[in-house]
Amino acid sequence: MPDDFDPEALADVLTLIDDNLEDSLERLGSLLAIPSISTDPAHEGDCARAADWLMHELRELGFQASIRPTPGHPMVIGHHPGPGRHILFYGHYDVQPVDPLDLWSTDPFTPVIEDGPNGRCIRARGASDDKGQLMTFLEACRAWREVTGSLPGNLTVFFEGEEESGSPSLVPFMKDNADELRADLALICDTGLFADHTPGIVTQLRGLLGEEIVIRGPSKDLHSGMYGGAAMNPARVLVRILAGLHDDQGRVTLPGFYDGVEDLPPEIAAQWEALSFDPARFLGGVGLSTPAGEAGRSALEMIWSRPTCEINGLVSGYTGAGFKTVLPAEARAKVSFRLVPGQDPQAIRAALRAHVEAALPPDCTAEFHPHGASRAARMATDDPAFEAARQALGAEWDRPAAFVGCGGSIPIAGHFKTILDMDSMLIGFGRDDDQIHSPNEKYDLECFHKGIRSWARVLARIAG
Repeated sequence: MPDDFDPEALADVLTLIDDNLEDSLERLGSLLAIPSISTDPAHEGDCARAADWLMHELRELGFQASIRPTPGHPMVIGHHPGPGRHILFYGHYDVQPVDPLDLWSTDPFTPVIEDGPNGRCIRARGASDDKGQLMTFLEACRAWREVTGSLPGNLTVFFEGEEESGSPSLVPFMKDNADELRADLALICDTGLFADHTPGIVTQLRGLLGEEIVIRGPSKDLHSGMYGGAAMNPARVLVRILAGLHDDQGRVTLPGFYDGVEDLPPEIAAQWEALSFDPARFLGGVGLSTPAGEAGRSALEMIWSRPTCEINGLVSGYTGAGFKTVLPAEARAKVSFRLVPGQDPQAIRAALRAHVEAALPPDCTAEFHPHGASRAARMATDDPAFEAARQALGAEWDRPAAFVGCGGSIPIAGHFKTILDMDSMLIGFGRDDDQIHSPNEKYDLECFHKGIRSWARVLARIAG
């Protein structure tokens, strides 16, 4: 890692980025105009067109780039051999569908620059998720090449075309091409800023486990006046089982659930405390006021670094208009767990099923339908590249960057770890109001501009 990077070259790169911002926006607009909706077969050709557009951009930047076919949409791979650590950058060129179209204020694939809540923004599908984000990296590479005559180091670029449709081709492709894709560190630009202005590096991601539980009792729905009290009600059985998943302190009761779960390291806890997260404002935005979950834990800690068990859906009996007095023949619930490093998804699935089966009364049976089981990921922040990148981001945004957690699950980071045995550095510049996956998606020009400058600084610190 080049601790002695050339500050004069970096200054020239940053100046060029400022001077060429309009050209950068024009290139972004060209990519945004391609309706690369991966989940819709009608847009198969558009996804291929977006992949081809990116391949030619990479070649123009000096990468050895090619399109790789898959059973679904193609991957785009670019290599630039050079000195220093091997860095892989990942992004995705596919986008979400635009429905409902009538809620868009502009055509979703005719990018426009207009006033937004945080100043000027570019509005189009994919502006923030993920075309605008991946283009920040390419434009930083472009500036380095124009100033120095070469890209800054040993770089690989990996663009996927199915992220928004479940990535069915991703894992097989990564396994088949592991030797080519394996690097010293992966960079992922598919996250956002903290509280709109503070840059963060996501260093831990929760895993995800899902299970549908079906409790069955009588052979058919029963009249509650004729059978009520005498017949077992599967809905009553199920809600008792679900209520027993938590104690009065908000902790999950499954045996062994917290095995391997560690408290935050003091230095990370201090960084999170410095973020001045306001739980009242966070919950107030959705009509709530009081943090739930584990007693004695902060809201931020529960979102980013603690495991959860949540009931996502319940259905049983008659739920239509009016009233129908029945004892339902079955009751169903969908339950999910967000997991943290140290937890074994399969062990937790087994504990959940044992909890259900132990609570079954006579005449009731249980059926289970699994829905995914991914482990959590924690990055090795003792790698000096993480602190170097944190310093680089702080210099650009004029405030300290933080190592943050992510309450959701970003599968690609886990795949990099389990398939390629490499850590990921997740750095993004989106904002909470970018309306990704919704009508009127946008990306603030400040985020695009400073995102390019940020990657230029990060590359100066960790590549070459």
